[in-house]
Amino acid sequence: MRLAKHLAHAGVASRRASEVLIRDGRISVDGKIVTDPARDVDGTERIAVDDELLNPPSGKRRVVYAVHKPAGVVSTAHDTHGRPTVVSLVDSDARLYPVGRLDADSTGLILLTDDGDLAHKLTHPSFEVPKTYRVKVRELPVSEGSLRRLREGLVLEDGKTAPAQVRQARPGVLEITIHEGRKHQVKRMCEAIGHPVVTLTRIAIGPLRLGELAVGGVRRLSPAEVQRLRDAAEAP
Repeated sequence: MRLAKHLAHAGVASRRASEVLIRDGRISVDGKIVTDPARDVDGTERIAVDDELLNPPSGKRRVVYAVHKPAGVVSTAHDTHGRPTVVSLVDSDARLYPVGRLDADSTGLILLTDDGDLAHKLTHPSFEVPKTYRVKVRELPVSEGSLRRLREGLVLEDGKTAPAQVRQARPGVLEITIHEGRKHQVKRMCEAIGHPVVTLTRIAIGPLRLGELAVGGVRRLSPAEVQRLRDAAEAP
């Protein structure tokens, strides 16, 4: 895998921003500065960002935090434009990376961790970990026919979506559960049925719910909660 793509998957920054970090000489591989974003890596290397290892030493206890991301905060560890990041919301000595993404204008549950294996299992589509979103849309209420299209799957420019779980909590407010994770998928699904998104909040990742965590709030997950997340990703 190319180094820039590896950094993006690890949550360091977007692929384009990761390329900038590499070209600026801020990334080292096995102790040597690398300036070529196309350098191939397999994840076993000691990769560091600004002299801090991407993966913590083996044997170190991993941590997972739940964050209620506010609007205007980006879901990366670093931002070349100086915008606030979700990592800046957590006071921790661990080198944390976001698990997946939420658009800058979206809010809700996002996880931060130093456990790369767990992050991979929670985000890769092959593990089918469901994510639930509460979405306020325009042109309300949404008809039963439109809800059925979401439930059955609909064709977007990058192919047909898998069936979604959908309910209309109240006119114009939908709760949508998907397990794919294409870029802007929920927004594009709602656009496709003629109901553009006004606001979007992620309220659950697998068995973990946002609950009463305040906007901008942070809490460390208990070992039992982390295990439930892992079980959800490893379920047959």
